[in-house]
Amino acid sequence: MISQDQKSGLRNPWLLSLLGLIVLVLAVNATFIWFATHNKSTLVDREYKTKDRKTNTQVLSELGAQQALAWQTTINKPKAIVLNQPTMYEISIADKDGKAVSGEMEVEAYRASDASKDFTTVFKEVAAGKYQGYVTFPLKGYWELHIHLKRGTDEFSVDTDRFKVEEHS
Repeated sequence: MISQDQKSGLRNPWLLSLLGLIVLVLAVNATFIWFATHNKSTLVDREYKTKDRKTNTQVLSELGAQQALAWQTTINKPKAIVLNQPTMYEISIADKDGKAVSGEMEVEAYRASDASKDFTTVFKEVAAGKYQGYVTFPLKGYWELHIHLKRGTDEFSVDTDRFKVEEHS
């Protein structure tokens, strides 16, 4: 006969395991909620709705200008990129006829997970259409390079694929 005075049900290992699992799930959820409200992610720009807002005609005209230029980019990058070590990049740019393009080049190092560590480096033109510069990455992880070249009123931009910066070679 089951009685209200019998306390052996609270010592059942299955019941204790189920109660422990429920407490664990609630604790993990509370931890996730705390992290979500206290640690602001930098993966999404705070002004993503208004930053670089352009009309469709502006976007299409810029895209048309890029396609009309038809500049070709060649990037000589190192095989291994190591944290806090200057890494030399050589970038060549030629127009659609194969002639070298001279101008002012800036290379922006972009890190999606930490916008505060993004930086820009000016590359020197060492020969006609050939640019050289050193980039030192302050954090390991995944980075991208956004290359911007300006020649008079012409502006050209190209992005590299994502690559990984290692802690040691």
